[in-house]
Amino acid sequence: MTSQIASGPIVVLTGAGISKDSGLDTFRDADGIWSKVRIEDVATAAAFARAPERVHAFYNARRQRLLSSDVAPNPAHFALARLERHWAHGVLVVTQNIDDLHERAGTSRLIHMHGEMLKARCGSCNAVTAWKQDLGLDTPCPSCKRSGAMRPDVVWFGEIPLEMDRIYQAIAECALFISIGTSGNVTPAAGFVREAREFAGAHTVELNLEPSAGHTMFDDAVLGPAAKEVPAYVDRLLDAS
Repeated sequence: MTSQIASGPIVVLTGAGISKDSGLDTFRDADGIWSKVRIEDVATAAAFARAPERVHAFYNARRQRLLSSDVAPNPAHFALARLERHWAHGVLVVTQNIDDLHERAGTSRLIHMHGEMLKARCGSCNAVTAWKQDLGLDTPCPSCKRSGAMRPDVVWFGEIPLEMDRIYQAIAECALFISIGTSGNVTPAAGFVREAREFAGAHTVELNLEPSAGHTMFDDAVLGPAAKEVPAYVDRLLDAS
């Protein structure tokens, strides 16, 4: 598999599946987050305008879960950090996840396209602040001091993901595109493999528990848990470089 890959930059897309073995719920599995709560109730700007207390409660619980002592990077996160350190041609990790497990594992070239759970944004002055506490309607903005405007710094459905120009530029220049632990159901991330394959001529690889919705666009697939398969794939990649 790795013998087909020309030397060059790598773009890695990660989804909720890479954090499953760290103790965080996925979204679209049978027992995932969206099986327990409706997207329309907690993950849209309209939901926040309609019932901000419910949205805050949902994200407060997720934030505190992320900060639990039993949640930590797993071998897949550490393997990608190792790939970044040792791959001479450059690696960019683009994650759909709002957790900080990539950072904790040591990845430094990273884009959180859907925002970050441990940050808060003021809807009034747009200031972004590192945040580990609960948010509520009475939470004042550290910058403008207004209460009632603070929200999680996450991209909700219907909002534009972050740093898209930088992401598409990196994909246009990559030689290898790796997708890890993502269902392939959420745009625009679901279209990245097509961009990499058709416009960059990149080799495309999927590492997932099961084939994603866009599995036919990948040149190769490795099926299994990320904590097992990602380190093994990174080993093969580095051995072949």
